[in-house]
Amino acid sequence: MIEKKTNSESTQLCEAIVEGMKENKANDIVVLDLRNLESAVCDYFVLCSGDSTTHVDGISNSVTRFVRKSIQEKPWHIEGKTNSDWILLDYINVVGHVFYKDSRGFYDIEELWSDADRTNILS
Repeated sequence: MIEKKTNSESTQLCEAIVEGMKENKANDIVVLDLRNLESAVCDYFVLCSGDSTTHVDGISNSVTRFVRKSIQEKPWHIEGKTNSDWILLDYINVVGHVFYKDSRGFYDIEELWSDADRTNILS
């Protein structure tokens, strides 16, 4: 059985994911707070972009390393490492999305979840 985290644990995880993204110079970091949405699949989405597939892969590695080191959490599932166009880091209550810059606009997650509270993170 998968254990849901409390809001404060989810917030701490969200912050660690953001710091992991910043550590590898991710672009356009956005946090979508989904906690007040009835149809939400988790508490937060954290999105960012990379300039190349190599950058995308490096950001995802930075996130997993930083989160493991700072709060001893590992992703439950990782998707997309094969082509590094869109890497999804699923921590159950918080999901990190690391996009190649062109793919982010195509999938437009921010618009799909436009009713979520949005925070743009300054680098």
